[in-house]
Amino acid sequence: MLPTKSYAAMSAKAPLQPFIFDRREVGPHDVAIKITHCGICHSDIHQARNEWGGSIFPMVPGHEIVGTVTHIGSQVKRFKAGDRAGVGCFVDSCRACGPCREGLEQYCEAGMLLTYSARDKEGRITQGGYSSQIVVDEHYVLRIPSSLSPAGAAPLLCAGITTYSPLRHWGVGKYHKLGVVGLGGLGHMAVKIAKAMGTEVTVLSTSERKRADAKRLGAMVISVTSQPDTFTRLQRRFDFVLDTVSAPHDYNAYVNLLKNDGTMILVGAPDRPMPLEPFPLIMHRRRIAGSVIGGIRETQEMLDFCAEHQIESDVEVIPIQQVNEAYERVLKGDVRFRFVIDLASLK
Repeated sequence: MLPTKSYAAMSAKAPLQPFIFDRREVGPHDVAIKITHCGICHSDIHQARNEWGGSIFPMVPGHEIVGTVTHIGSQVKRFKAGDRAGVGCFVDSCRACGPCREGLEQYCEAGMLLTYSARDKEGRITQGGYSSQIVVDEHYVLRIPSSLSPAGAAPLLCAGITTYSPLRHWGVGKYHKLGVVGLGGLGHMAVKIAKAMGTEVTVLSTSERKRADAKRLGAMVISVTSQPDTFTRLQRRFDFVLDTVSAPHDYNAYVNLLKNDGTMILVGAPDRPMPLEPFPLIMHRRRIAGSVIGGIRETQEMLDFCAEHQIESDVEVIPIQQVNEAYERVLKGDVRFRFVIDLASLK
């Protein structure tokens, strides 16, 4: 076994604290990665506080992992020691069902094996990237292009693919008008990626203070949703609305911003059900849909796309000792736009 330093939540809502656990030995198909950087996703907070239910403790969060390959198994073909590598939201799947065979492992019929807070086939608890190292089957490891910085690339493995996948799937591109709800970790990536795809982007934010950021990131305009005339003025404007917000909010108001045959795509996950009125959908043949991350093939495509278009996440790099403070700042919206942990600070 491989003793591994980390920060972990020992129980729901407990502050994260130093924790040592064992990673498995490197098997024939495994890649061992020394973790240099790991992003903080809002879902880390939901999981560490058991807000979605089913969390497994002790829990080492983190699924936006970038590092350097240190060891490979005897059968590994795609990586060698010294390569830059990344690990995203899952580390295994059944590999046999239809979605897995199609490269859609995120929709595995048996359930994808989450990078942390899950049990693998041997019953071991998976532990994430707030740690010094990780061991993963090579099929679930990504190549990190050399033109991307490790800190800027880390959030691409969740925030990047979460927004890239639905934009690709629904064919969002030139001549489309896209509304992005929220300008946080997901929203700012949606703006950058959609802009690179040639889309006209409007940011829909509750905060006037994000106007300058929205323009810098590539949005044509920002509409402040706390102003009373915004939803009236923007009715039937957008071909697509990408909703990135994880806090409870009114879906119905945003549905009314869609044109006939428009699509509202949910990628944020509030911690309780949200009501939805059927008539704004029925009367304009609108759709409301959901999307979750992407498969390994599409995630690699996204990384290569971001490298080609010089897209990285806007990050604030912190030492691991500030992780609990960072969680509170995420909840207050006090980050532009993603915290990334520098694991060199893990002593």
